[in-house]
Amino acid sequence: MSLGRELKRRARLMLAPSVFLAITLYFGWNAVQGDRGLKARAQRQELLQQVLIDQAAAKAEREGWETRVAGLRARHLDPDTLDERTRAMVNLADPSEVIIKLSPQDRMF
Repeated sequence: MSLGRELKRRARLMLAPSVFLAITLYFGWNAVQGDRGLKARAQRQELLQQVLIDQAAAKAEREGWETRVAGLRARHLDPDTLDERTRAMVNLADPSEVIIKLSPQDRMF
């Protein structure tokens, strides 16, 4: 009979530390593996870096387009840009010009 009482007493003594250990393990696991944990934060940081790289590339492309379009505005009409676009649309060339054919991947437009 004393063995049964001793086991119950030890089980009661171990109950509170076991519950607190389980709670600590639960929150520790969520801090690392959870939706807002350390691994998810690292993935969000990698995604942010990729988005910043894509944004820089888009800005550079936009600036390139803005300089080309600026030459075709009514207030400031760049003759070279106008000539280039006209020849591209009509598909004609001056006999004194050197023509270099590009593959579709190399063309900008």
